[in-house]
Amino acid sequence: MNTKTIVAVLLVTLGIVVLAYSGITFKTPGRPIEFLGMSIKTTDSHFVPPIVGALALVGGIVLFLAGPKRA
Repeated sequence: MNTKTIVAVLLVTLGIVVLAYSGITFKTPGRPIEFLGMSIKTTDSHFVPPIVGALALVGGIVLFLAGPKRA
């Protein structure tokens, strides 16, 4: 299995997962806030829209269907 096939399979899988969940939301740690001697932890929320999943799916299919290079 070459690198192009592996990338194609990963893109198709990612595209299907994102489309199945109508977008994915994930959180990352944010900057802590110091206020009056208290430390407050924050989080940043990120959203991956379904259009990104559709583009990944189409890109993976195109990579998969593109034949191997011939020398």
